[in-house]
Amino acid sequence: MSELTKFEEQILLSVWNLQDKAYGISIYEYIRKITGKKLAIGGIYFPLERLVERGLLKARKGEPTPVRGGQSKRFYELTKLGYEILLESRKIQEAFWKGLPKMSFIVEEKS
Repeated sequence: MSELTKFEEQILLSVWNLQDKAYGISIYEYIRKITGKKLAIGGIYFPLERLVERGLLKARKGEPTPVRGGQSKRFYELTKLGYEILLESRKIQEAFWKGLPKMSFIVEEKS
């Protein structure tokens, strides 16, 4: 399995969290809410499509709505491969975090 970028991981986790409400704008807003970073709205679509091409996400069109001028939303769903790569990514991150020595500039809280 190839590694994920941090942003790809955030997208996959957002899709997983949002479930059947995972479409471009909702994913964008969820990532913004969690990270507090302002992203370019268009910057979400290329990585989404790349994740679909890699088989980590599935995409489907929703029903057209009058609010969107008859356009359909494109919804995303995590695949089994996407789930597995997220678990592997988490395992690797936890291994790096495990057993880190204390830093001299960190002040211990007194109980």
